[in-house]
Amino acid sequence: MKNILIAPSILSADFSKMGEEISRMQMSGSDIIHCDVMDGLFVPNITFGPKMIADIRKITTLPLDVHLMIEKPERYVEHFIKAGADYLTIHHEATKELVPTLKRIKECGVKSGAVISPDTEVNVLKGVLQYCDMVVLMSVYPGFGGQKFIEKSIQRLNELSELARNENPSILIEVDGGVTKENAKQITNAGATVLVAGNTVFSSSDPRDTIKQLKS
Repeated sequence: MKNILIAPSILSADFSKMGEEISRMQMSGSDIIHCDVMDGLFVPNITFGPKMIADIRKITTLPLDVHLMIEKPERYVEHFIKAGADYLTIHHEATKELVPTLKRIKECGVKSGAVISPDTEVNVLKGVLQYCDMVVLMSVYPGFGGQKFIEKSIQRLNELSELARNENPSILIEVDGGVTKENAKQITNAGATVLVAGNTVFSSSDPRDTIKQLKS
């Protein structure tokens, strides 16, 4: 049985209690903290920048998975690396310098990742996965939490898993958006090894049990 990692997205946290929320996720058995950085340009929402990452870094030992939903992410990778990112993932759609930026991230000693949005063909990542430690399939449209899982994502995930087997078998395959206790098994059966779960975990009365169910 493969090891499934759970990465609660702080987009669903109460920002006024961020320290408590992060602590609650760590004590509940989370493996990774997922941090969505949005600039209001690449996506129609604005969240936070490097300072939030640096402050979270102070209060948790869990790896920080920093997902840059920003235009030209190459402008800011060093800022987020300095802030304490363990994984730094960037969108294929947001840059013309995907591979050079992935290489820069890895050269800085941080794990790199490429992300594709729901309407982007999986085959755009051919030749890219060798530069990644993680690849992220968006199963909702990036920008807001609480969206419903897009069903065509399962077929796309199967395609991505096949590409990963051929190009980088050790890569982590992360699915981001609409993950629930009801669809987690289908998602992991299609090849996902990391599940980003926002509302499912943060709104749970028993996040430890919810995370256990997602893993199983």
